[in-house]
Amino acid sequence: MYSNYKDNKYKNKVPNKIKSFFMYVLFAVSFLCIGAGLYKLYDDIDTSKYVNNTQMQRLSGEQSIVAEKEEKSTSDMIQEVIPTVVGISKLKNNGTSIFLQDSVTKLGLGTGVIISDNGYILTNQHVSGSKYSNCYVTLENGEFYNGNVVWSDSDLDLAIVKISAMGLDYINIGDSDAVKIADKVYAIGNPIGLEFQRTVTSGIISGLNRTIKIDEENKSSYMEDLIQTDATINPGNSGGPLINEKGEMIAINSVKITSAEGIGFAIPINIIKPVIEKMITENNFEEAYIGIFAYDKGVIPYLDNSLEFDRGIYVAQVDVGGPSAQSGLKIGDIITRIDNLEVDTMSDLRNYIYTKKPEDVVNLSIIRNDKEINVQVKLGKK
Repeated sequence: MYSNYKDNKYKNKVPNKIKSFFMYVLFAVSFLCIGAGLYKLYDDIDTSKYVNNTQMQRLSGEQSIVAEKEEKSTSDMIQEVIPTVVGISKLKNNGTSIFLQDSVTKLGLGTGVIISDNGYILTNQHVSGSKYSNCYVTLENGEFYNGNVVWSDSDLDLAIVKISAMGLDYINIGDSDAVKIADKVYAIGNPIGLEFQRTVTSGIISGLNRTIKIDEENKSSYMEDLIQTDATINPGNSGGPLINEKGEMIAINSVKITSAEGIGFAIPINIIKPVIEKMITENNFEEAYIGIFAYDKGVIPYLDNSLEFDRGIYVAQVDVGGPSAQSGLKIGDIITRIDNLEVDTMSDLRNYIYTKKPEDVVNLSIIRNDKEINVQVKLGKK
């Protein structure tokens, strides 16, 4: 009997242990599930809403410091460039004449930029006058000089003026071929006279390789390969620099379309680099002359809608008796190469000729009557 009781007692204890084990397992699983749920709920909460005021003030302060540094950097850069900008007048300034009505037209007021420490200044030809003419230059510190135009090109509307001065601040020259649409730029103009502060306007590059038509003195001409900007360019700013965010001059401000707001144009600096380098290093630039003028394909629709070509430049003028005429070039020829350089703009051709000297011989590849021929031209002296 005792034996039966003992057996029944142990039989009852076994199920109770099993039940307890399963209860512990169930509790552990439930705890883990509840913990995971709470973690997921916390993870989904947008904690940024609960950033305290101190954290927000710190973040705002850091942003303000960054903006202040950028503003100071731009201001410092502009301040370094300003001493290189000069005023240019065709007539001698008496200190009060700049207040005359329409003084820009009456005095020929404009701007120039110093490109060397020994007094070479780059500007527009319509500001300084043509080669061998004289003009008057006022530096940022008020010093006044007589200027002599030592080089000019009417097609480019560019000129180089020399003054007798040494140790001048001069601008850094950039690479206009590296310019891209929407790059930040600054235009600096300096109407002559101490009564006016230097004018700085900002904007972006809004177009490249632009061609515009100029009507003056009952004739039309075209300026090609221009940089377009929405930085404000006023008449007195002609000849001043267009600079990038590094303070490098990438172009010379030249023309403004008066019938449209926010459209200004500047001449890419790379076009004139060979002339600047020779003038500074040799104090002289003996310009080679090819004796033609050609248009880019973008200009052709203005001239003749029936003309079509995919590459090269269209010869529109040939100087009778000039080097090209003597070599047999004709109006209507399309120049595709000069030596080993492909030519797609008149600027390409002009820039290459600037690297040559009078008496050098160049080889032109041209298309005439749908046939490609080669012509050798011995360059003359301009």
